[in-house]
Formats: sequence, C-alpha cells, structure tokens
Amino acid sequence: MNTIKQVFENNRKNGKGCLIGYITAGDPTPEMTPKIAEALIRGGVDILELGLPFSDPIADGPTIQAASLRALNAGTTPMKVLEIAKEIKTKQENVPIVIMTYYNPVFRIGLNKFLASAKAHGVNGFIVPDLPVEEAADFKKTAETHNLDTIFLAAPATSNERLTRIVDASSGFLYLISRFGVTGAKSSIEDSTIQLIQRVQPFTAKKIPLSVGFGISQPEHVQRVIKAGADAAIVGSAFINIVQKNSNNIVTMLEELETTAKALKAATKLESQ
Repeated sequence: MNTIKQVFENNRKNGKGCLIGYITAGDPTPEMTPKIAEALIRGGVDILELGLPFSDPIADGPTIQAASLRALNAGTTPMKVLEIAKEIKTKQENVPIVIMTYYNPVFRIGLNKFLASAKAHGVNGFIVPDLPVEEAADFKKTAETHNLDTIFLAAPATSNERLTRIVDASSGFLYLISRFGVTGAKSSIEDSTIQLIQRVQPFTAKKIPLSVGFGISQPEHVQRVIKAGADAAIVGSAFINIVQKNSNNIVTMLEELETTAKALKAATKLESQ
C-alpha cells in the first residue's frame, strides 16, 4: 500500500507531478462514488480526495456546495463516507485517499473514534479547512497516533512567519490555495497564482510536497502550476461538473471522467523529461 509520500516520490522519479482528484463522496449517490473514483484513477489520478458532504461548506463554491447537497439528500453520512473509502481501497490499494471534512462532523462523532475508524477503512490523511494550525494540536496528535497525515492549507495572504509554522505542522503535502475566494473551475490561471507558488516553494522545498488547488480545471492550468514549482495540481470542480452534467448517463459520465483525468495527468510531465 502506497503512502502519500511514496506517491510523490514515485512520480518525481518518473519525471512527473502528481494529479490529485477531488470528488464529493455520495454524489450523485453513495453507490456511484466508487465507480467515479475508479474512472478517475484509470485516467491517472494519483491521490483521491474524498469530500465529506456538509451542510455549510464555507470554503466551497457553488459547484461543490451543490454536490454536497445532492450527496446529503442521497443519505450520505460521515460513516458512509468511510465505507465508500474502504470499497475504493479494496480495488485501488496503491492510491492514497484523503478525506476533506469540516471539523464539526469529526467533533460530533469524536476525534479519536472517527480517526481510528478512518484508518481502519483505508484512509491515509485529512484536510480540515476550518481547523487552523494554531488550534490543531489535538487533531494532529491523534492523527499521528493512527498514522494519518494532517494536510494544512495556506492562502495567498498567509505571512511568511505563519507559512513556516504551517509547513512544519503539515504531513503528506501542503495544500496551497491558489487565489482568494472559494473553490470553482476557472478559465485561466492568473499570474498572481504563479507568483504565489514561486513565493511558497522555497518554504516547502526538501520538506514537504507542494500541491496547488482552487480554480485548476484544464491541462494548461496543470502545466503552468507544475512548471512554476508545484509538486501536484488539485482538480475538483471540473470533475464534479462532469458528474452533474451526466447524472442520467452513467456510461458517458465515467468515460468523460477518465478522458479528462488522462489529459490532466499528461500535463504533469516535467519539461526536463
């Protein structure tokens, strides 16, 4: 079973960046999520980020908010998300799974109980966007107990001092938010995003992989962020749009997800190779 660290190392040896794919667990139904995940993995997704649907996803734009609502209406619960993760891992044991969740569901179930169960279901790490590093000591300690990575986020406005603290606290990878605002596919990557990557990369170099998300939806976006120094591109809304658009045609949905993932993964090739 590959760890997150191993996946980054393997891709680096092969002259490629990583492609991290985000989907909302339970969208459009809990039964469909493993099939969607398998299509993305066939297409080249290296790490799968499973979003735990939540009623108030403050960091997410309209696309992921709508996906969360569909998932909740389909009966997706936090424990069901872990069952979905386990089903995916039975067929894709070498693909790390990261759960993206707001802290409220974890708190309600119980920190140790939920993280222990996550580990038992094959989860490799967590992203908790509303848990700042200053308040994350208990979470990080419990995650380490269960050999789970804690992936923190850094934003464009993060100071150098705080960035150092976030990098030191993170394991697995650092999630760099590429721009101000919420998640959502964009038509282009702004120059400010490239400048941000170049500012942050010296802080992460030889310490932890740098992954960039928010607004990345096209191969040329992936190519630009990898060329700028990122180790991975995170794509979410582009995949969720495909799921939503083809909710009544599963075959087309899965084919388009795989094709899109292939094109995005191809764009991670480093120029020196």
